[in-house]
Formats: sequence, structure tokens, C-alpha cells
Amino acid sequence: MSEKKFVPFVSPDSNMLEFSVKALVIGLVMCVILGAANAYLGLKAGMTIAATYPAAVIGMAVLRAFKGTILEENFARTVGSIGESVAAGAIFTLPAFFIAGIWTDFYTPTNYLIAAAIMTVGGVLGIMFVALLRRIMVDDKELPFPESVAAGEIHKAGQTGTGGSKFLFIAMIGGALIKTLGEMKLFLASFKHFFVFSPQTIPGTSFVGSGGLLFTSMTISPAYMGVGYIIGPKLAGLAFGGGLIAWGLLTPIIQYFIQPHYTGDAILTAQTVWNNIVRPIAIGGMLVGATYTLFRMRNSLMTGIARSVGDVKKAASGQNVDEIRTERDISFTWILIGIAFVAISTFLITFLVFKTTFLIAFVASTVMIILAFFFAAVSGYLVGIMGSSNNPISGLTLTALVVTAIILVALGATGNEGVAAVLGVAAIVCVAAAVAGEMLQDLKVGHILGGTPWKMQLGDIVGVVIASAILFIPLFILHEGDIATGLKEGYIGGFGSKELPAPQASLMAMLSQGIVGGNMTWPLIIVGMLMGFALILIRAGSPMLISVGMYLPFGTVFAIFTGGVIKGALDWLTTKYNMNEAQKVRVENIGVLLAAGFIAGEALIGLMFAGFAFAEINLFAFFEQPSFLVSIIVLLVIAAIMIYLPFKNAGSPDEPAPPSTGGH
Repeated sequence: MSEKKFVPFVSPDSNMLEFSVKALVIGLVMCVILGAANAYLGLKAGMTIAATYPAAVIGMAVLRAFKGTILEENFARTVGSIGESVAAGAIFTLPAFFIAGIWTDFYTPTNYLIAAAIMTVGGVLGIMFVALLRRIMVDDKELPFPESVAAGEIHKAGQTGTGGSKFLFIAMIGGALIKTLGEMKLFLASFKHFFVFSPQTIPGTSFVGSGGLLFTSMTISPAYMGVGYIIGPKLAGLAFGGGLIAWGLLTPIIQYFIQPHYTGDAILTAQTVWNNIVRPIAIGGMLVGATYTLFRMRNSLMTGIARSVGDVKKAASGQNVDEIRTERDISFTWILIGIAFVAISTFLITFLVFKTTFLIAFVASTVMIILAFFFAAVSGYLVGIMGSSNNPISGLTLTALVVTAIILVALGATGNEGVAAVLGVAAIVCVAAAVAGEMLQDLKVGHILGGTPWKMQLGDIVGVVIASAILFIPLFILHEGDIATGLKEGYIGGFGSKELPAPQASLMAMLSQGIVGGNMTWPLIIVGMLMGFALILIRAGSPMLISVGMYLPFGTVFAIFTGGVIKGALDWLTTKYNMNEAQKVRVENIGVLLAAGFIAGEALIGLMFAGFAFAEINLFAFFEQPSFLVSIIVLLVIAAIMIYLPFKNAGSPDEPAPPSTGGH
């Protein structure tokens, strides 16, 4: 029996307005605003908020006033969300040039042009590769694309005006309210407690070990729980397993041996061990996991590339290619031109600006293209599993940086020129991977709604260019502002300071200087690679996802796992009460709407609080030291909503099944 063919929300035969001036302008405004807000969050906390949901809700609200179509809303969201991925690439890499001493002043006209060029060519390259990968990725039945499904439901709920939309907006209000109360310190977002181990002498030695186990609660986040609910207990459990390996095994073991020789706070020691030792091990695991992921995708990748080449041959012979509107990407010829443009630009930046040799510049541009394709595909795969909110772009970039540094050092790269070339290639790869993940997520939404791929891709190219030209400005303002504050308060301000840590960029600066300077801690990377091979040999569900769970903060993977457990509990209830297929579909649909609402509500209000922080507006606080007991109540309320409402509204067994919210 053949599988039922997927039918998008808007028919492929429709001529509905999509790429319009108003949709493009609205998308570009959101692109810049959301990108700037995420640049602030990333530099301060090392994390960004996915812009897909805010862009979907804002674009839908504004275009509704202008009588826009659902495809215009889809187009505006696509352009609006791409600024966040350009910002991610910028904050993870550009400050590293200053921290590593390549740029003595962050802003000069030359530095601005270099930064804008890096962001532009990286973004364009990511879009070109996604145009190659789109067909095989969006049709892959093993990729749930949780955030894409959620974003699609936001658009569809706004159009249909049916009772289902009320669950979406109830959850949005709930997510925003919980985030607001957390920011105003009504409850504690997370709880940490260190369980001390008694000092013991290791048998057969005179060494006395001590340390303990740092317990970290889940982060009280409706958004993270919503992501866990959508991806389900199996995938959420794999990520959580990685977190347990990091915090329940590796960190305590290492701390047990080093704590007797370290006088610092035990919690700080544990966090330092995780950040400086365990995370590099996770990077080694991600390197092997990424390679294994591409190996498993090899047939699909070759099929997709062969199809693109075949389309070029058909076009050259005058045959029609992809008559279906919803299957038309940017032409393969323009993809090749775009890739060549990026390769030449990288060569010129490396050779003329960073003053490397011709050979190093040529190899750097070649390596960049290979790594960018590699990580664009991996980024898309991870977004398909976990969503762009949890896409470990910094981990992928660090892997690219390590590989690039090894190759360039082998060719004789040394000093600041070598460090600059390594950082430049890593920066372009970072932007390309971030843009590829976000673009593929939006293309999946377009696949669900019936958007035209090439129009979305062209809109994102415009968005990348505009964002690249503007996003250097908020980085400069934050950097100079912190320098001024540091002069007043007695600390050295700017990127890398205690108030503006730029954690990913600081780590990249350290790694590039360490490898080029010859003092890199290779044993940690190698141990991680061996761990990755071991996970493959024991047939672990996803070596990549386990390594990602080790790399992400434990509170994050704990919250995602909790959402997955809630979904598992709801599935158990539907089975226990013998619900038929129609009832299960209704439960599934309402659950996805609630999860999407929680994600969108927290993301929207989170951006507002980022604006408050940027403007240095002090908020009202309920308590100076809030209790975690209130947090437990909040957690139980979220869980009750996500279980009770879908279960309560399963409907009668006699009612026909509604269309499933599944992506295919």
C-alpha cells in the first residue's frame, strides 16, 4: 500500500500573493530587530532565542492589518527570522578577533567591512547549500522538525479561526506570563546544590580524593518543555542521557581528583571542569557524530545533488524543470555562482586582509567550502530533530575551527596571521551553518503551508545582506559601553569582560591561539572522538545528540527531557483509556498547539526583557532570593496544562479525525 501523498495547506496550483513589498519590508524590520536583540543575549549569556516564533506571530499580526495572505505571512517570517542566525554567527566569532588581539580596536572602517563581508558570504553560502539540501531534508520521514511544525500551526490557527487556535493563544499567554514572573523573581528559574563527598584515600596510593556531585534542577522554561513535548520522549531522553554523562559521570570524576589541589568554590570548580574539560570532550564526540551523520545520509545527499545536476541539464536542453511551484528552488547554476563568489571572497579576505601566503589563502577558501557544506547539512539535520533553538552552532563552529587550524598550521601558518585566517574561516562556516539551519527550518514551514522555496531563499538573501550591514553596530555599542562602564567601576571592559563575557568567542580565541601557538589540549578532543566511536559501536540512538546533550547546559536538556516525559505520559493515558485513532489525532493536535504557544509566548516576552536590559531598565522584583518551591508549583501547572487540556478535549470516539499536525 503506497503512502499517502503530503498535501500542503495552500495548493501548489494556487497563485496566492507571496513575495510582496509589504511582506519584504516587514520581514527586514523584524530581521534587524530580532537579530540585534539576540546579539545582546548571546554576548551576555552565550545563548540566543529562536526568532521563528516571534517573527511568525508579529508578521501575522501586522500583515493581518494589511489584509496579507498566509503565504505573505510565511515569507515575512522567513526573512524576519534569518537575522537571528546571522547574529549567532557574528557573536560566536567576531568578538574573538578582538579577544585574540587581532583587532586592537574593535571598530575601524576596515574591521567593519571585514565583519560585514564575513557575515554576508557566510549567509549566502548557507542559503546556497540549503537550496541543494532542501528536497531531501524536508521530505525525510525521520526528521520531525518540531519547531517548524509549531510555527506552521501558528500560521494555520490564525487563518482558520477554529476553536483550535484558542489553545495556541492560551499557551502563548501562559508562556509569556511564566517568563515574566520568572524575570520578576517570583520563583527561581533553576536550583543548584552541591553534595560533598567525604575525602577518601584511594586504595594502594597515598592520594586523598575529594569533591562532590553538583545537582542542577531543570530550567523552568515553558519553551524548552514545549520543544521536548514536540520531539517526544525518545529523542529528549538521548539528549538528557548526554547531560547525565557530563554532570553525573565526567565532571564528578574529574573534580574528585582536582578538588584537593584547588581552593576555589566547589560549585565554581564543577562548572569550570564542565566548561573547560567536559565540553571539549563533547566537541570531539560531535566531530565523530557529525561525520557519522553525514555517512548515514550519503545516499540521500548524492541523490539530492544528482537531481540538482539533472535539473541543470534539463534546463540547458530546453525541458521544463519542476513545474510544481512548491518544488522550485534557486537554479543550480545560480547556486554554483554563489558558491564560487563565496570561495573567491574568502580567498581575497585571507590573502589581502589577513596577509597570509597564497597557498594558505587558497587552502583556507577550499577548506571553508568543504566544511561549510558538511556543517550546513549537519545543522539542518539537527534542526530537523531538535529545532533551531537547540542547534549547537557554537559546537559545530569549534569543530570547524579545530580542523581548519590543524590544516593551516601544517601548511606553515603562524602568528596573528594564522590565527586571523583560522578565525575568518570559522566565522564564515559558523554563519553558513547557522543560516542553513534556520533557513531549512523555515523552508519546512513553507513546505507545510505551501510556500515557494525560491522566493523564500531569495528573500533570505536580501535579509542576510541587510543584517550583515547593520548587526556590527549593536556589537560595537555593547563593546564600547562596557569599556566605559569598566573605567568607572574598576574593571577591564569590552568583549571577554565579566559583564560581556562572549563565552563562545572567548573559547574560539583561546582554541585558535592554542592550536596555532602549539599548546592545544588535544587529549580532550581525542578522548571525545573515542567516546563518539564507542557510542557508534554500541549502537547508541544518536551519538551526535548525546554529545549535544553533554555540551548544552544541564538545566536546558533537563527541561527538554521533562517535556518529552510529559508527552510520554499523555501517550500512555491515551492508550490506557483505549482512545481510537481519531481521538489520538485530536490529542496530538491540541498538544502541539499548546507546545507551540508556550514556545512563542516565552520567546516574544524574552525579547521584550532583552530590550529592557539593553535600556538598563530595572524591573520590579517580588523577592530578593525567590524560593524554588514556587518553581515546582509552576512546573506542575505547566505539566497539568499540557496533559489535561489535550486529554480533556479528545472528543467522542464517533467524531471523525481532523487533519494531523504532523509535518508530512
